[in-house]
Amino acid sequence: MSIFVDNDTKVIYQGLTGSQGRYYGLLNRDYGTQVVGGTNPKKAGEDVDGIPVFANCAEAVEATGATASCIFIPAAGVYSAVMDAAQGGIKFIVCITEGVPAHDEAKFYNELKAQHPDVQMLGPNCPGIITPGQCNIGITAGHIAKPGGPVGIVSRSGTLTYQALY
Repeated sequence: MSIFVDNDTKVIYQGLTGSQGRYYGLLNRDYGTQVVGGTNPKKAGEDVDGIPVFANCAEAVEATGATASCIFIPAAGVYSAVMDAAQGGIKFIVCITEGVPAHDEAKFYNELKAQHPDVQMLGPNCPGIITPGQCNIGITAGHIAKPGGPVGIVSRSGTLTYQALY
């Protein structure tokens, strides 16, 4: 059972070419998540361990059919990344980045609500989302989340999420 993501969810990692984005993008791909692309306007046309890198989310969505993104970029760029995802056709955005300025959060929240009401946003400063055994977007430790069961866990704290999953 899943609510937002499952084994059919195709994910773009915004920041796949950075150290943390690469680490978790590849870790989640190995978990079974369909990590179908990454974005970086300076590295478009390259790949990260076989995952293609696109200039922006619109190009990535067109090429891959992705419906979700995971943001692993510095706080100062999160507003632009969120808007790139929404304008590019992403319907579920997960932002792991911490330290995003409050005025940026308020701005993208209000813009998403007004201009992209069909877009769901999780974060920023969250551990991500997981449907055990199907899809893991973010930094949740997939090896401790066992598939099955009628209970879902939503948490703002990474550490408390891990304890609840155990």
